[in-house]
Amino acid sequence: MSFLPGLAFSAPWALLLLALLPLLWRLLKVTPPAPRLVRFPAIRLLFGLKERDETAETTPPWLLLLRLALAFTLVLAAARPVFSPHHGMGNTSGPLLVVVDDGWAAARDWPARRAFLDRLLEQAGRQGRPVLLLGTAPPAHGGPVALGRMMSAAEARPELGGLEPKPWATDRRAALAALQALAPISPGRTVWLADGLDGDGAADFARALQSLGGGLELVGGRSGRQLLPPAEDGAADRLTMVMRRVPSALPERLVVRGLDASGTVLAREEVEVDPRQTEASIALSLPVELRNRLVRLDLDGERGAGATVLLDERWRRRRVGLVAGGASAGAPLLDRLYYIERALAPYAEVRRGDLADLLGETGPDMLIMADLPLTPGALTDRLIGRVEAGGVLLRFAGPLLAQAVGQSGEKGDPLLPVRLRDGGRAMGGAMSWTTPMAVAPFPEGSPFHGLAVATEVEVKAQVLAEPSLDLAAHSWALLADGTPLVTAARRGKGWVVLIHTGANAEWSNLPLSGLFVQMLRRVAALSRSGGLAPSQGALPPMELLDGFGRLGPATGIAAALTEGAEVTVPGPRHPPGYYGAGEGRVAFNLAPRLGSPRPLAVPPGARISGLEAAAVELDLGPALLVLALLLAMADGLASLWLQGGLRRLAPLLVLLAALPAEAAESFALEAGQATRLACIKTFDAAMDRDCLAGLKGLSAVLATRSTANLAEPMAVDLERDPVVFFPLLYWRITPNQRGLSFAAADKLNAYMARGGLIVFDTGDEGQPGAGPDTAELNRLRVLVQGLALPPLVPLAADHVLNRAFYLLKEVPGRWDGATVWVEQTGRDSNDGVSPVLLGGNDWVGAWAVDERGKPLHAVTPGGERQREMAYRFGVNLVMYALTGNYKADQVHLPAILERLGR
Repeated sequence: MSFLPGLAFSAPWALLLLALLPLLWRLLKVTPPAPRLVRFPAIRLLFGLKERDETAETTPPWLLLLRLALAFTLVLAAARPVFSPHHGMGNTSGPLLVVVDDGWAAARDWPARRAFLDRLLEQAGRQGRPVLLLGTAPPAHGGPVALGRMMSAAEARPELGGLEPKPWATDRRAALAALQALAPISPGRTVWLADGLDGDGAADFARALQSLGGGLELVGGRSGRQLLPPAEDGAADRLTMVMRRVPSALPERLVVRGLDASGTVLAREEVEVDPRQTEASIALSLPVELRNRLVRLDLDGERGAGATVLLDERWRRRRVGLVAGGASAGAPLLDRLYYIERALAPYAEVRRGDLADLLGETGPDMLIMADLPLTPGALTDRLIGRVEAGGVLLRFAGPLLAQAVGQSGEKGDPLLPVRLRDGGRAMGGAMSWTTPMAVAPFPEGSPFHGLAVATEVEVKAQVLAEPSLDLAAHSWALLADGTPLVTAARRGKGWVVLIHTGANAEWSNLPLSGLFVQMLRRVAALSRSGGLAPSQGALPPMELLDGFGRLGPATGIAAALTEGAEVTVPGPRHPPGYYGAGEGRVAFNLAPRLGSPRPLAVPPGARISGLEAAAVELDLGPALLVLALLLAMADGLASLWLQGGLRRLAPLLVLLAALPAEAAESFALEAGQATRLACIKTFDAAMDRDCLAGLKGLSAVLATRSTANLAEPMAVDLERDPVVFFPLLYWRITPNQRGLSFAAADKLNAYMARGGLIVFDTGDEGQPGAGPDTAELNRLRVLVQGLALPPLVPLAADHVLNRAFYLLKEVPGRWDGATVWVEQTGRDSNDGVSPVLLGGNDWVGAWAVDERGKPLHAVTPGGERQREMAYRFGVNLVMYALTGNYKADQVHLPAILERLGR
């Protein structure tokens, strides 16, 4: 209910209590008389005794006004007044139409959008407005975009609570059709929470909203950015991505991360983007071994499907070894490996050599042998072992192989997928064609299925496979007459593949075609997948992205991708994600299928505001309660003064003034009597309890696994308590913490300078591999302002912290995958201990136990094994804080190497 412009009351019925103020005024006018002090002897009571009626004294007018003001303030606070500069916009009697762009571009600042929608519903509830809700993105169940029913603000709250951004674009033409399909509505107020991007039908949709009446309020936030996948044939040691966005008012820092399947950040690069710049390129440089582990690229600090790139086999760089038999002609084009090397060089790390060198300890993923027969022996046995362990051997036929088969049969060559017939087949021979033979379409089940066969590809000579019952099962490619062109067979975990024609242009023009490149890439993919290479047939959905860029199992109405998936538009039937089985899956990304983002054109006459400005409203209730408390204190002091009781408070005030000093002395005495860990108070009761419970659990583990016997952990107030007694301070960062005072910052700087260790834990929940997002980093910068922090780098595998007690390769907590940061270089002082450790795995959450020693929280994704690793990291952390870098001493190196098995 609204009484003044911009002022509304959530509970206006409480204002009826103001009618009782006259009665209260009447009651407060009279107070009992003050007691009289009379001294003994008692006989003096009889002197001056008169018969008269006692009358009550009158309350002083200023005290009466003070108490009436207190009552008036309490009544106003009970009515919950709210001042909003946007209150009363539009027709105050009509319904509220809320239009929400819930496509991919809204995910970037979705929490702020949700907060704005909550405040919008609160305003509607105070005004008694019914609410209509319209989302502009196609719903996940595959139905049409539809306008919701008329409902109250209380009923609309669950509807908006379940609203989340979709991993596809909005459809404003469908939203316009939803408006026009119903009977004309006349909203009193129309609010469009837009994603800031223009698109098909946006102008028509805006005009339709304005024509409904009540005006149009256009509220915008930060639009999502698009991260385009790197080129598939880019440099071997570099992945170059392109970011697209709408222009911004301020420069932005763009940070791209590369993560592996466990969520570990393998590469990170950042670049500054100018305000008017709409595209920026950024490159991740990393060795081939790390590049092949990447499964995801994303923008740090932005969780959305548009800012996420999934990688598949197309971006892997396989290590391929080339082995040739015999002597090639002097002309390069007749070299047996020339066309193979040219075909694979853009997509793989290619190395030539003899077979013995290539079978070294770090051998290639795939070996290609061009016209090279094999004979039994130690070298062949090593090759068989490599294939059976998961490698791929691709062989090409030729004169030498045909001759070797003719001389010794299959007995002399143990690595052929099928039996070969004596003698080859060539034009003009006994088993000849009159014309070169074409390649038949690839059969289903073949890794080449789906590749287009070029009509100009012709084969003039080949080696023949011996007919057998299972020959068709081993045939991946056939000639037009049905004879096998490519055969393959499993050997252990690997594959042996034979192309029955030559690797150069003597027997076939296949090496001159683009089909040759595609076939080689499909075979190379077998070196890791262990199954058939990906094809362009029907690919069922396996893991899909949601609007926040989180990968999960396929659900809903998602359907398989078929041929021509490169032109498929992401939507409810085909969300972005992984399609296909195993490592042969195909990544279907959102950003490449979106157009370049354009800023939304503001319709004439619309009121424009941002999320912060549109959501500004002042809740006067807390301020009125504080005022009421101050008035009540003033009333109490006035009553004491009138009764002469203020002088009795003097000893109490002196005692209260001495309490802080006495409490600090007591805290220092308790902290200094034993070695113990400490939590920095966040003044979030639940978080502080968890932190103490976590350090309690870690102290108990230390007592059972080492000689360190730590006392009960304590909580430290940085503004009041000394910290010099603790070897380690644990600071669990929470969203609402206030910054440090100068005194507290100086206290922590002195603590770090004297060898203390502070653990900053941002507790990045949910996303594997996620580090603190932009908002968390900004909050962290505010909290540590004034601290002399050293330069930080990611925790290296050989850091002494990973071998202070246990030998560790991972440092998980309640979550896993967040990067852990330590001081860049060891210092000569403080025994080389880094004064800061920064991470987000929520270690105290994994350590926390209840009174019975049972864990308080589940750990994810690794379960109890992950909790054990978290405890081991905690033991290392405490040992590191207590003993410094003694494990880095060379005296311990032999023992450590022996434990590592080196």
